[in-house]
Amino acid sequence: MDDHQMDRQLNIQTGGEQMGFNASMHEHRFEVTPYAWLDRLFKAHPLKGAGRLVDFGSGKGRLNFFAHHLFGTPSAGVEVDPSLHEASLRNLKNYKGNPDIEFINGYAQDYKVQPEDRWFYFFNPFSDPVFMTVIDRVLASVTEHPREIVVMLFYPSVEYTDFLERRTAFEWAGDIELPVETEDPRERFLIYRLPKWD
Repeated sequence: MDDHQMDRQLNIQTGGEQMGFNASMHEHRFEVTPYAWLDRLFKAHPLKGAGRLVDFGSGKGRLNFFAHHLFGTPSAGVEVDPSLHEASLRNLKNYKGNPDIEFINGYAQDYKVQPEDRWFYFFNPFSDPVFMTVIDRVLASVTEHPREIVVMLFYPSVEYTDFLERRTAFEWAGDIELPVETEDPRERFLIYRLPKWD
């Protein structure tokens, strides 16, 4: 699946690299996940049923638009970089479809988790303390509004996975290898699930 071709099909522009540096040492550099890899993720774990997808470090919105294209899934993208946020808003105007997609310019740890938020995607977007704060906010939301939650990680740090496995009730639910050869063990998708409880 060619990235430029898919962007053209969706009438958006999500490629390129981040210019300059992040203002905070807690924010990691913008990188795009290839469509072929996202396709592998969503074939293994399709977004079924009601709920909203949240992409932390959403960049120009590729994940949000692709998930909507495949499943019609509502979503939110949270991006701290103003120029990337502006690019996602331009893409939203040009996207072929009438999506329920919201792009928010701000820090992930300030995002107010909504009762409909069900799937959370992280491409190693920020430091471990920020990740832990975000997950704590997700868990607080589940306490108020019980529901099944799925966390999808790409290229996760060991600290991300250790935190989920040792300090939360999330359960490992899958490991998705990439459709390319790689020697980096972090270059894969990991899925964690928090079953609904009352």
